[in-house]
Amino acid sequence: LGGAGIWGIEFFLGEDAVYFSELSPRPHDTGMVTLAGTQNFNEFELHARALLGLKIPTIELRFPGVSAVVLAEKEGVPVYSGMELAAAQPQADFKIFGKPTTRPYRRMAVALAYDRTGNETMDAMRERAANIAAMIKVH
Repeated sequence: LGGAGIWGIEFFLGEDAVYFSELSPRPHDTGMVTLAGTQNFNEFELHARALLGLKIPTIELRFPGVSAVVLAEKEGVPVYSGMELAAAQPQADFKIFGKPTTRPYRRMAVALAYDRTGNETMDAMRERAANIAAMIKVH
């Protein structure tokens, strides 16, 4: 593979197997969890450093985090609801991608859940991220 920058590689975990989903030659929505400060450099900072040929220092995990996608329900111009409720959740955030049109199952946003205390399990964070994603509707 050629090209500079970071590449998003997405896998899905099954009961007994790992499934490849996609390879993206750019920052990826699943890496947006780094925008919550989960590590010392977010995915866009790392991408810029790689493109500019700058040294990439040691990447350090600050605290765990997870993401869950928000999918469109139908085709059309996006209209969002539920963002106020999602924004009120503790240790959470979301990013709207700003895509001009929707189609069924198109990724339109990502919900982020993180744990700065170290007291929450990954499963609990995944559930929280999924619940936050479910609060945001794209009509």
